This record gives sequence, structure tokens and C-alpha cells, in this order.
Amino acid sequence: MSVYLIASIDVTDPQGYDRYRAQVPATVEQYGGRFLVRGGAIEALEGDVIPKRVVVLEFPDAERARAWWNSPEYAPLKTLRNSASRGNLYFVAGV
Repeated sequence: MSVYLIASIDVTDPQGYDRYRAQVPATVEQYGGRFLVRGGAIEALEGDVIPKRVVVLEFPDAERARAWWNSPEYAPLKTLRNSASRGNLYFVAGV
């Protein structure tokens, strides 16, 4: 069953985040993942919270998603992302 990483991101250091964005796709692909949403225009429909940036990744299964999240390839990029942004990230199982 597919697993999705859903992220709501507030970029605090655009240059640092650009370095992150340039490097992360190769790590995602290495673990069988792909980007479904990577930024883009947001149209608020309901609610009080409007995210500044939304990212959605799809992985074939939870095992691969967690392997990517905990991988040595992604570890330095996770640190870079955390220094250049703040946000909320979730794994969500597909149906």
C-alpha cells in the first residue's frame, strides 16, 4: 500500500532551502519515491490555517518511506531543511 509524506513548510532561509530542494529529489527517487506536489499555488477552501508551501511525496510502501526518512543520504538534507524552514510533516497510509 502506498504511503505519502505530507508536509506543510514555512521557508525561513530561501537560499538554504534552495540548496535542500536541489539535492533531495535524488534521495527520494533512490528509495522508490516521487513528488506529487512540490510547492505550487494554494487555494484555501476552508479553515484558518493556510500553509505557505505544501509538499506531497508518494512511496510504494511504509518500509521504503521510513528507509528514506532514516537514510544516510537524507540525514544531512534533513538537517539542512530544519535549518532553513519549519513545518509539519506526516506519513499517511493510502487506501
